[in-house]
Amino acid sequence: MRARLGVVKLEEFSIVPEQIWPEHVARHRQRAQFWTLPALERRSRGIVHPVEDFLFTYYPFALSKLEQWHPGFGRGLQVTEDTRPVWLTKNYRCEGGVMFCDPDLLSEKEKARLLWIRALLVNTSRQAGNFGCFGMHEWAMVYRSEEIRHGEVTGLRMEAEELNRFVESRPIRCSHYDAFRFFTPAAMPLNQSQPDLDGRLVNEQPGCIHANMDLYKWASKCQVWLPGELLLDTFALAMELRSLDMRASPYDLEKFGYEAVRIETVEGRRQYEEQQRGLADKAAVLRERMIAALDRVVAEFPVRAC
Repeated sequence: MRARLGVVKLEEFSIVPEQIWPEHVARHRQRAQFWTLPALERRSRGIVHPVEDFLFTYYPFALSKLEQWHPGFGRGLQVTEDTRPVWLTKNYRCEGGVMFCDPDLLSEKEKARLLWIRALLVNTSRQAGNFGCFGMHEWAMVYRSEEIRHGEVTGLRMEAEELNRFVESRPIRCSHYDAFRFFTPAAMPLNQSQPDLDGRLVNEQPGCIHANMDLYKWASKCQVWLPGELLLDTFALAMELRSLDMRASPYDLEKFGYEAVRIETVEGRRQYEEQQRGLADKAAVLRERMIAALDRVVAEFPVRAC
């Protein structure tokens, strides 16, 4: 372990001048508001969007936090007492007119969480991608059920019996616990595996729509230690993934402007796999950026993660 952060350590940091970092703050907020302002406007009118609002409800990360820029570990901000960003508080230190996040301020529980997230990202990147699921998880969530998820805002694009027959005609290969746990009781036995919470380090793989969407979740939990640009990159990708996820679902989203990817056809499955692979390539780049950023942080812990 290196010496604790201080003057020597700051010499290795990239210091963002006081005249420059407010531009990063403003650009980050403007980019985030492309998504947050419409979400807030919908909330004020009591409107639910079946695709986009998922990222604001399933992932419990405040819209205001998404708009906050963080420099990330290894970058310090030149500040005065009057210009210190008020949101840079927990795990931040100010020395010699430079504000920076300091791993020495992490609790043991917080260190363990960062190590676990890093391990999950690394293990996922080492797995072979599965591109044969074709988004069947969304169908399994409504299979032989009288309650339809998102039923309050949209309906299905086919009759229930047609949907059930299609589910029964296809293999279901969901490897993601947080998707699998929403399967209907009738659909769970149809899955080729039974992923559980404790098996995430082993089961998650880089082709999975939900595992790649979760890059945003892990980035939000590591927000202080990652550059704000990376957080928004994971969010932007999550929006793309969520769009494909729902376009390939049995929901009728035409009135929301989404054209269905009809995985019940051979051509639809071809389209889905092509788009899934393209998004997985984007996710692989972001995953490696997150791993590299966390590597720099955990290198400051007493024991380096394997």
